[in-house]
Amino acid sequence: MIVLDEQVADPRIIQAIEDWYPGKVISISEARPRSQVLDQEIPALLRHLRQPTFVTINYSDFWAKIPAQRAYCVICIKLPVERSLEVPNILRGVLKRSEFRTKRGRMGRVISVRGPSVSHYKHPKVQ
Repeated sequence: MIVLDEQVADPRIIQAIEDWYPGKVISISEARPRSQVLDQEIPALLRHLRQPTFVTINYSDFWAKIPAQRAYCVICIKLPVERSLEVPNILRGVLKRSEFRTKRGRMGRVISVRGPSVSHYKHPKVQ
């Protein structure tokens, strides 16, 4: 399951990801309907979903701030809002990398994408 942060929950982005991703694609607001989801609540919400990969362009609020947990993956893409339609292609590139291709390879990691540079940190119990 891919969970999109509110800045990238545009229907065009969702559709573009659904065109190639075999799993479910939802916005963070669908994970907890009828209420606003604050940034600090996202880790707890993600832990209640089944192996989600959370995608955000809210880079400064998540990269090196959200804890790495074995229950989820977070992909932080450094991209201005006006370029958010590039997210599906960037995400696809990240998920094609051998180390992130499978859920097992992604879970427990927080991934940074800054232009062509991809780095990550992980939960201490993740191999």
